[in-house]
Amino acid sequence: MAKIENKITNAEKDLEKLEPISIADGNAKRCWEYQEKYALAGLGVLVKGNWLLLAAIFYVVTFRGGGTAGLTSRKMKGVLVLLLSIAFVHALERGRDYEKDKVCKELSNLGKDDFRSLSMVLYSRKFPSGTFEQVSQLVKEVVSLTEDCCAEGADPNCYDNRTSALSAKSCESDSSFPVHPGTAECCAKEGLERKLCMAVLKHQPQEFPTYVEPTNDEICEAFRKDPKEFANQFTYEYSINYGQAPLPLLVSYIKSYLSMVGSCCTSSSPTVCFLKERLQIKHLSLLTIMSNRICSQYVAYGKEKSRLSHLIKLTQKAPTAGLEDVLPLAEDITNILSKCCESTSEECMAKELPEHTIKICDNLSTKNSKFEDCCQEKTPMDIFVCTYFMPAAPTPELPAVELPTDKDVCDKTNTKARDQYTFELSRRTHIPEVFLSKALESTLNSLDECCDSEDSTACFNAKGPLLKKELSSFIEKGQEMCADYSENTFTEYKKKLAERLRAKLPDATPTDLPQLVDKYSGFASKCCSVNSPPLYCNSEVGAFHLLPSNVSWLPDLKDK
Repeated sequence: MAKIENKITNAEKDLEKLEPISIADGNAKRCWEYQEKYALAGLGVLVKGNWLLLAAIFYVVTFRGGGTAGLTSRKMKGVLVLLLSIAFVHALERGRDYEKDKVCKELSNLGKDDFRSLSMVLYSRKFPSGTFEQVSQLVKEVVSLTEDCCAEGADPNCYDNRTSALSAKSCESDSSFPVHPGTAECCAKEGLERKLCMAVLKHQPQEFPTYVEPTNDEICEAFRKDPKEFANQFTYEYSINYGQAPLPLLVSYIKSYLSMVGSCCTSSSPTVCFLKERLQIKHLSLLTIMSNRICSQYVAYGKEKSRLSHLIKLTQKAPTAGLEDVLPLAEDITNILSKCCESTSEECMAKELPEHTIKICDNLSTKNSKFEDCCQEKTPMDIFVCTYFMPAAPTPELPAVELPTDKDVCDKTNTKARDQYTFELSRRTHIPEVFLSKALESTLNSLDECCDSEDSTACFNAKGPLLKKELSSFIEKGQEMCADYSENTFTEYKKKLAERLRAKLPDATPTDLPQLVDKYSGFASKCCSVNSPPLYCNSEVGAFHLLPSNVSWLPDLKDK
């Protein structure tokens, strides 16, 4: 008991050292990093997601109804496969009786409460921009139609009619259901074609999770007030924030967290209970958080861009390593993501990531002392987290890299030359991956255009010098924009940024200068770290092509 209380005291002292942060001040990215840091530390102080909602549902079901938390592994996997197969309410029925039979069988096996709970997870993931009320209404409709149409003696056309009506309802201008990008295009279609169109609609990943876990007292107060509502709200919040984590893993963590809340909020010593229980589920928490992050990037980039992204990051972290050291690692993690991010197996990530960390340590622990330090961590998951957040190493002194030849670029069956060029440029370049990925894409796309010309060699020779000049300029702008960011606290970075702005813009007014500092430090806080979110930052980095000459390193950012 004394050891646990000491850990609580130490955790509170760590929190007191935290620099105050505010999303309103343009520190959303830094706030996100702090949340993740302390979630990963298992302190449960700031947590993205909604661990409470499912916790309550599963507590109510487990302790008051014998429901979802009591599912056997077979049944849980069965319903997850089912839910993945239906993916969206409008695809619940695709005109085939066997699909209705599957749904009805699972509803019978699991019961209404468990079916509803898992539907809440699924549709919260599916509609991360929908409100809690909208997602709840959708889940209510799905459960209702499934119950009615699976009842003994139900009209044989019930399922088809009700799902068609639900599809039509979602297209109404005043629909209470959440809306997807692309919904309008699907609504222009009819019947089964409309349902299938809506089934494949996907939101982009949520790159800036916003959930902050309440205090223990707030958790228990909400839980005691209405356990079921608390569970539903938590399931929604956690699922919209961590929706890119594999579904079985997401459900497993929510279940564990809700069980913890149910236990600790009825305990005589809630604080001690929460600390003990959080330590127990730390590994699952790490796995869920990291799976969400790496799967979000995979979804944003796609397989090939994701492979190049990992190649860039690994090379920048170990610039003295050879291509033969880093390329297999980039390909390995990409293959893991292609297999596990949509897997119906809870064990996929849990099995594959530890095996990947062994390869990281084998290949890179002698190439950078920080990799060696990370490989001393106690668990494979801790090693993976350590290497994931490792900053880029200083670049070695190397001669300038040459563009690949027309023969190399135009041979689409061989990626070796492109990989070599990406590797060589990455080990020489100290700018975040999102900058370098965009610069590489633009450069290689321009060279690709020569492959369709009558004389590709002449085209390459003509374009080459200009492309090298543009690439060098872009990299220089990125380096100056992100200068000092990773080496300083956010407050110190803003001070140095203000000094550089003052020197660049001597005529700036006392009012304009602080606004510029906030604007550009906000950009840096989101896009100057090693794992910057690709969707947001790719759009912002593109603004570098519109820079005013007197502040060439500042992007013409859009007002947010």
